[in-house]
Amino acid sequence: MKCATLFFAFLAGWLWLPGPIVTGLSAAEEGGEWNQFRGPTGQGHAATAKIPLHWSETQNIRWRTPLPGLGYSSPVVDGNEIWLTTAFDVPSSPEEVEVRTRNNTGSEPITVSDSATMHALCVASDTGKLLHNIELLRVDKPQWVHVQNSYASPTPVIEDDKLYCHFGTFGTVCLDTKTQEIVWTNRDTQVMHENGPASSPVIWGDYLIVHCDGSDQQYIVALDKKTGEFAWKTFRTGSMHSNPQLKKAYGTPLIIKIDGREVIVSPAANWLYGYDPHSGAEIWKVPYEVLGFSIVPRPVADEATVYICTSYVHSELLAFRTDRAGGVPEIKWRYRKGVPQKASPILLDGRLYFVSEGSGVLTCLDAESAEPIWRKRINGEYSASPLATADGIFFFSEEGETTVIAPGEEFIPLAKNKLDGQIFASPAITEDALLIRTGEALYKIESK
Repeated sequence: MKCATLFFAFLAGWLWLPGPIVTGLSAAEEGGEWNQFRGPTGQGHAATAKIPLHWSETQNIRWRTPLPGLGYSSPVVDGNEIWLTTAFDVPSSPEEVEVRTRNNTGSEPITVSDSATMHALCVASDTGKLLHNIELLRVDKPQWVHVQNSYASPTPVIEDDKLYCHFGTFGTVCLDTKTQEIVWTNRDTQVMHENGPASSPVIWGDYLIVHCDGSDQQYIVALDKKTGEFAWKTFRTGSMHSNPQLKKAYGTPLIIKIDGREVIVSPAANWLYGYDPHSGAEIWKVPYEVLGFSIVPRPVADEATVYICTSYVHSELLAFRTDRAGGVPEIKWRYRKGVPQKASPILLDGRLYFVSEGSGVLTCLDAESAEPIWRKRINGEYSASPLATADGIFFFSEEGETTVIAPGEEFIPLAKNKLDGQIFASPAITEDALLIRTGEALYKIESK
């Protein structure tokens, strides 16, 4: 079994289910730019994008730009600027590794570094030129990370010429994208990740909201966008397993309206929480009723239901009703077969589409009844979250292969595409182009 903590990360013209009202939208989101993890609504939809179905290293590639360092954050877009994060590290000596990991209670393979620097990268959308490589943070003796994770896995969010980069316990930085100057830095979101950071930040109003679910402490926090200071901080209150390794999580919240009020839907170990974004007050919490930790997939939602993957040990897909009087969700159904531990699902036209990690089995599930509509093996390992455009639904394997299918009652494959390198970061959309980050480069894929 692979580790939970490889992190990462509609159909206009067809019948499109837009989902719930996602609140706190910025001007960039309302305009449709891909400014956060999983796009404008946070659910992987690009309703009007017309990207090509077929590509390769020699076909429909506008440009390929090598990226320095190592990072698994997704690209975010602001006009002609594409921003990502990356990191550089100096490995520790074997003797130092032995000393620093002597009390490590985890069992996963890890990378131990003597130092690490975290950077923001900017690539020009029209030419592919690397415009900026800006150091944001420097950390001595950083926490170790899983060998399949990086020091720069959380996806930044961009709004009004400000790039907000979160690196978990290492810190959060606001960068002015016009001047390339750091506006503020906050290093107070301290937790023990065990396998490195992965939770991506979200914006609501004047706040930047982030999950901080470590093995030692678990909380959610809002930072003031202008100053970086804490606006509120709320600790998790649900009971958890006594083993610290089973208390951590790596999820990203989704902000929607439930019973007429704005709620932060926040998946953590063993519990789904709802918080008031104004104050951080806990509104409700609902247990998964199974062991669920190292949560990675982001929730998806429609008008009456929120769908959560519990990740580890054995991932289940839970449907929480959100249309009950009083607004406290309850579990409507649970589904156990082939549920992803890392890649988020896609919700479209009353159907859920998701792919399992190790077996590469793609499932189409009726979102109302949890009845399987079809299941097909497409092979591969999957960490990146899928996305849906006007042309189909795209699933990206770690091996660099993309499977494109048509949504519907039958499994209809449209294309298989292969790039060099591995895909761990969730791809993004800019206008009618697809942005894919591999371990070595950023690709812009569009019809020629």
